[in-house]
Amino acid sequence: MIKLTVNGHVHNLDIDPATPLLYALRDDLQLNAAKYGCGLGQCGACTVMVDGQAAFSCLVPVSALEAKQIKTVEGLGSIAKPGAVSQAFIDEQAAQCGYCSAGMIMRAQALLERNHNPTEAEIRAHMQTNLCRCGTHMRIIAAVKRAAASMRGQRVEPALHGEIAR
Repeated sequence: MIKLTVNGHVHNLDIDPATPLLYALRDDLQLNAAKYGCGLGQCGACTVMVDGQAAFSCLVPVSALEAKQIKTVEGLGSIAKPGAVSQAFIDEQAAQCGYCSAGMIMRAQALLERNHNPTEAEIRAHMQTNLCRCGTHMRIIAAVKRAAASMRGQRVEPALHGEIAR
């Protein structure tokens, strides 16, 4: 038995200790936001947080996670009430196909939990390990900036995507 604490809930799973966290999340816990992308920790589609740090869930065996706190995008809010980072991604239209979104949101969340006012250079450096094949990187950076401002309690202006500047 493997005991995992995911999004504040304890789960006892009867799985092989070598099972990657990604498969435990998707197959055993039905938490499907983290995606299989490459299986090598090179794309970031599977990113979750482990004890506050971004981690590639495709690489981490469940045996290494007992007594650790695991957070997935499902633990950040709901469809009706998204968390600050998820809402910023929506507001900035930072997802095109959406495959990378959960991993991007979790990597951004990890940054913003430890640094409430990152510079653009810090955002770029932190986010560079996660790939977006659709090319929405500029909107992702804007979303992280928006989320940071929101989490600091600052008023955030509406995004102007699709608006014609006059």
